[in-house]
Amino acid sequence: MSELRPWLAHYPPGVPANIDTTEYATIVDFLDEVLKKYAHLPAFTCMDGTLTYKDLDVKSRQFGAYLQSRGLKAGDCIALMMPNLLQYPIALFGALRAGLVVVNTNPLYTPREMKHQFVDSNVKAIIIADNFAANLEKILPDTNIGVIITTSIGELLGLVKGKIVDFVVKRVKRMVPSYNLPNTVKFGDAIKAGKKFSITPYQGGPDDVVVHQYTGGTTGVAKGAMLTNRNLVANMLQIRAWLKTAIPEGCTTISPLPMYHIFAFTVNCLSMLCAGAHTVLITNPRDLSTIVSAFNKHNITVMTGVNTLFKALLNHEPFRALDHGLNVTVGGGMAVQTAVATEWQEVTGCTLSEGYGMTEASPVVAVNPIDGTARTGSIGIPIPSTDVRIVDEDGQVCGFGEVGELQVKGPQVMVGYFNKPEETAATLVGEWLSTGDMARMDSDGYLAIVDRKKDMILVSGFNVYPNEIEDTICTHDKVLECAAIGVPDERSGEVVKVFVVKKDKSLSEKELIAFCREQMTGYKVPKSVEFRKDLPKSNVGKILRKELR
Repeated sequence: MSELRPWLAHYPPGVPANIDTTEYATIVDFLDEVLKKYAHLPAFTCMDGTLTYKDLDVKSRQFGAYLQSRGLKAGDCIALMMPNLLQYPIALFGALRAGLVVVNTNPLYTPREMKHQFVDSNVKAIIIADNFAANLEKILPDTNIGVIITTSIGELLGLVKGKIVDFVVKRVKRMVPSYNLPNTVKFGDAIKAGKKFSITPYQGGPDDVVVHQYTGGTTGVAKGAMLTNRNLVANMLQIRAWLKTAIPEGCTTISPLPMYHIFAFTVNCLSMLCAGAHTVLITNPRDLSTIVSAFNKHNITVMTGVNTLFKALLNHEPFRALDHGLNVTVGGGMAVQTAVATEWQEVTGCTLSEGYGMTEASPVVAVNPIDGTARTGSIGIPIPSTDVRIVDEDGQVCGFGEVGELQVKGPQVMVGYFNKPEETAATLVGEWLSTGDMARMDSDGYLAIVDRKKDMILVSGFNVYPNEIEDTICTHDKVLECAAIGVPDERSGEVVKVFVVKKDKSLSEKELIAFCREQMTGYKVPKSVEFRKDLPKSNVGKILRKELR
């Protein structure tokens, strides 16, 4: 199946079968080119503050020089722990230019989760938003962190605007618990201090690990996927090749997903630089009004997101009323439901193209064409220089239309998990990355994810996939959100249980089950329904079935 690559026949005009992975040896080589090429253009905007490509070039060099002046050496790990702020790309590019290994850290992590990540990667330095510094204080003695740089939400927004934002965050909303950390330096002061030093350019190579990107830990202890220059450069070039015809130079994109998440990290923070794009950062995507405001202020033509965000916006009247100018919308991170994709097209006039990726693949593996031919319910076709295959439990390649585990091969696939040789060996089978996702491939190469292997429900020997249950139930006009899990049953091993958030208060369990009986085979119909006000979600809006179990 992998040798045939039937998907190539469906590539949009201008998209190559393969990309040249040697175009840039390192991410720093890439940055050196694009930051100068687009120096005059705006690069990132957040809360009305803007950095040009030249600003990024200058400030990231100064920041990198400061990090080196503190004794940090190439290969040392540095954690970045903040929401979407202008500080993030400066810190990221500065760290990479200094030759450091970046450890993206979810700012909502508990002290226990922080400690695991920082100890596991032997983090030596951290840039942290002061909203979360109190948690760092609790675990700092258990780590090897010696350089602590703090920042406030408003620090780079200008003297007046910044002070107002920080006053609201600290005094009005009381979002910054008091903390006492030793020898901290403010982010802005670090950049100023960096002016006194010259950065020693990082002379790395394609195979150097530059990011430890931790998986969500939903299958156990979180693991750091080691991503190299080659991995990230390849995925950027693959994304560039896929989007080139639809994203003109200097276009405006919006990033509601946090940059510390691998989806936004590679697609929004790095890949959009290829086109000199202007990216509008959303600090708190749960506040939908900030997204609507961004659309009103900027000519946004490109958007990425996850199903829950798209659904929330479609249920937000001010967003529906916008004069949308979107040309490209890409959904990933979780399955895009058919009902959501259909309504998105109706409301915005833009096709919602679903893609697929995982942290271990930098992350993009497959995506639907963005020329209007996207297939709803499919994750699309493999991107350039990428092979995929579907295998059964014995590792034998499945035929078209058969369900098995999806495996991936390409230059974007990680080199392994940091300090986890056994987990690496279980995930990387020769050149193939075992995704743990159950999928099928049509004869033309289009892929559909049936479900996560671990989420599959076994009812009397029949495989039931939660995505199918959820996708069907969400077509009911009284349902806002839903999640399906398997619960033990003496008779059939497992039965389906669903958790539902109502859109209409009149919805009853009896009505919903009757609807399911009309739509699904008997063994797939939920045996119980639990109504909830909301469902547990990850920081990027992915519904956490594990917590519901």
